[in-house]
Parts: sequence; C-alpha cells; structure tokens
Amino acid sequence: MGSRRLVLTCVAACSAAALVPGPGASAVTGVTAVTAVTGQLATPSAAIFPAADPAAAPAATTPAVTAQAVLNRLTTAQRIGQLFMVGGSVKGLPTATRTAISRYHVGNLILTGRTTAGAAPVRALTAGAQSMTTNAATSAVPLLVASDQEGGLVQVLQGPWFSRMPTALTQGTFTDAGLTRSATVWGSQVLRAGVNVNLAPVMDTVSAAFAPLNAPIGALQREFGHTPAVVAEKGSAFVRGMRSTGMALTAKHFPGLGRVTGNTDTTAGVTDRVTTRTSPDIGPFRSAVGAGAQLLMVSSAIYSRIDAARPAVFSPTVITGMIRGDLRFGGVVISDDLGAARAVQAWSPGTRAVNFLNAGGDVVLTVDPTVVPAMVNAVTARVTTNATFRARVNAAALRVLTVKAANGLLGTRIAVTGSLSTSTISSLQRWLGVTRTGTLGSATIRALQVRVNVPATGVWGSRSMGALQSYLGIAHDGATTWNTRTVRQLQSYLNTQL
Repeated sequence: MGSRRLVLTCVAACSAAALVPGPGASAVTGVTAVTAVTGQLATPSAAIFPAADPAAAPAATTPAVTAQAVLNRLTTAQRIGQLFMVGGSVKGLPTATRTAISRYHVGNLILTGRTTAGAAPVRALTAGAQSMTTNAATSAVPLLVASDQEGGLVQVLQGPWFSRMPTALTQGTFTDAGLTRSATVWGSQVLRAGVNVNLAPVMDTVSAAFAPLNAPIGALQREFGHTPAVVAEKGSAFVRGMRSTGMALTAKHFPGLGRVTGNTDTTAGVTDRVTTRTSPDIGPFRSAVGAGAQLLMVSSAIYSRIDAARPAVFSPTVITGMIRGDLRFGGVVISDDLGAARAVQAWSPGTRAVNFLNAGGDVVLTVDPTVVPAMVNAVTARVTTNATFRARVNAAALRVLTVKAANGLLGTRIAVTGSLSTSTISSLQRWLGVTRTGTLGSATIRALQVRVNVPATGVWGSRSMGALQSYLGIAHDGATTWNTRTVRQLQSYLNTQL
C-alpha cells in the first residue's frame, strides 16, 4: 500500500505459517468481469455449502478441526462475510462499518485513521465492535481487528500505553534480539487494546539508491534495509517478537513494492518491470512465513515479468502459482486496499472482490465501508451459480477461521452477568496464561497484577482494582473488591480475547 492514506490508514499484510492446504482448484486463466450488484442483500440458501465429510477431517483437536466445526454451522452469508475486512475509523465506527458487520456479516475490521488518545478509547472501540458479532451477524465468531503498526509515519495507534515506534529502517539497525524484544513490547501493547492483527511487517526490498524515488516504501523509510538478506533477517525478528504475544502478523506487499515509483493508492497502472517469479526480493516473504507470519498481503501493482495482464491482486499466477505453489503458503492471503485505491478503480467494486477471490485470495480488504454491499452481493451472486467459485469461497473461509482458531478467537464466550463465575475466572486464567483452576488464587492474582502493571503481591486491593479499571477503560470507583460493573467490563473484554 502506498503513502496517500498513511495518516488515514496504511494497509499492509503479512504471511503466515502454512496452517491449512491451499485450494485444490485449478488456476484461473483470466480476470472475470462481474456486474456490480447493489441494493438489497442477497440471501442464498444455506444448503449451498454442505457440511464437510467428517471422515475427511483430521481426528486430533487442532485449529483446523475447530475451524471446520465452526464453518459447518455458518450460513452461506456468514461464510462469505468471513472473507471481508472492512475499514472503520479508530476514533469511532461509522454507520456503514456497523452495517457491514451487522447486516452483511463481515467478519473482520481494520482501524483507519490515526489516534494519539492512547489505549483506553481503542480498547473501548474494539470491545464495542466485538459486541456486534452476534449469532445473527457472524454466528458469534469474533472479528480479526487489524491496525498498521509498522513504525515511523505508519503507526495508527499512539498515545498513552503505546510506545512510539521508530521507522522500519531504524529498526533494521537493531540487533535481532533487540528488535525481537522491542516488537514483543509493541505487540503486547496493541493486543491489550483489542487489536489482534498487525498489518506489518513490510517485507519489500528497496535499494539505497532507489529509495528516494520509491514513493510507497523507500521515501517513507518503511523498509528494514536495502538488501533482501537484511529485510529477511530484521523482518523475521520483528515477526518473532510480535508473534510471541499472540498477535497475528501480515507480511506485505507481495511480490514487493520496492521496484516501483508510483503509489497504488493514488496512481493507476503502477508497474514493476524488474521483478520475476524467482527474484531475490521474494526471499524475505518466505522468511516471514517461516518466522510465523499468518497472513500475506498482495500488492495491487502490475508485475510485467510475472503477469502483465492484470494487477497482482487479481493474478492467479501470483496468488495460486507463487504464494500457494512456490511459497507453499497455507495461511490467509489478504488483498491490499480494494476499496479506495486508485490502482483498482477501473474495475467495479464487485468485480474487484470476485477477481481477487477467484485468483485464490482469502480476505478482501476495503478501507471504504460503503462498497461492502456491492462487493458482498457480487460474491454471493457468483457463489450461487458457480460451483468452482463456491469451493474457493469455502476453502478461503476455512483458512480465515483456522487463523482465528490458532489465535484463540474461537473459544466459548462468557455470559456477561457481572458475576465472577468459575467460567469467568477460567477464561481470565486462559488469557493470563496460567493454570486454569476456576478459582481466583494468588498465582492468578499475581499474573493479573503484572498484566495491569502493579506490584505482584498476590493480594488484591484498591490499587490493583484501580489499575484493572484503567486497563479496562472504565473510571475508578474506589472499589476494593470485585463489583458488578468491573466484572461485566472484564467479561466483555475477555470475550474480545477468546
């Protein structure tokens, strides 16, 4: 993604360890035109997606097994919704974003804009967004909530409880161990604000000589270094640190934006005439996958020596051939912005969504929520008439759910009662990473005190309660014991971390 929306939103994605096999359908040989469907939400029969054959499912309890069980209960509309990530302002979700989640079943959110207000309002916003994932909307499947936390000019979340991150180019001067430690801190800060996906790191390579001319990356110091080896090494260190916190990472912008001058956000026809399918610049993406990146973002530039006929984001050669084939990547392939980016405006919103999924992609990212109805309806129309496309959508939804399961997002939600029940304590212990006993013992209290940044005494009192209330984004009330308002807020927050 280029620089036009760096202050508004910088979309980037990351690659992940192969969680599930890539789709088995043959590569599509062209870009299919789709007539945009607008107006009423299409409602195809739930029978379009039959339940998977139980005999074909793995026997062990794994993220893939959990994901398949969830997939089996989703309606067609809810499965399609898992394949979209909709934009919403970090300062307050607009009506169009809320409608995308509640009516169009969209299962993922990207926070756009920039805030310096700190973690508390972000935590309140993400908790509110997660509360919209009702049985009717997403079958209670939580959202992937993403933000761009690269560093330098590309850091959406700033202010109290968020460290100021240096540019990636500066991060590239850190030792590997130092960068991993720093990324661990940054990831923990973002995760506790309810953001579970970082659309970073940038794994694009820009030479030192070309960097000033490279509008989307080099001019903004978004690269970790000027050679594929340095980018691979430092980007992987960044991934390892953030991944250790439970954050999902996104390697971007495959197959690289380091050889272009134009910005795909603001310019149509941005073309890389250098990169090939075997270029060394592909290497850093492979390294990020190996380090644990679970998503990989595809560029909307054209790569004339790979597929001159279409942008990478619509290219079966790039997605099915290179990402699924050459990299053997089984995680989630996410698009760069398909809503407002100038690079894709020649196609209708519905065509953009269908072409990306048809090429083998999984999550259609749009920072513009107003195009969601046309996109979802176009995908729905194709699903009802094309069995091959239907299979692609089914496989993509499973990959999205598998990443959610691998990150603990498909657990059972707690009833928000205000009572410190056994299930609430068990969920709290799961979140804290301590033994799940269902009782609030000293070990759990110490772990919670560490999490809210007070001395770990193992004894709960007014100071600990005040720190927890600040962490949860509610006002201090002087309580020394677990009162209803605090427990309710804790339960709501834990439900965003499942």
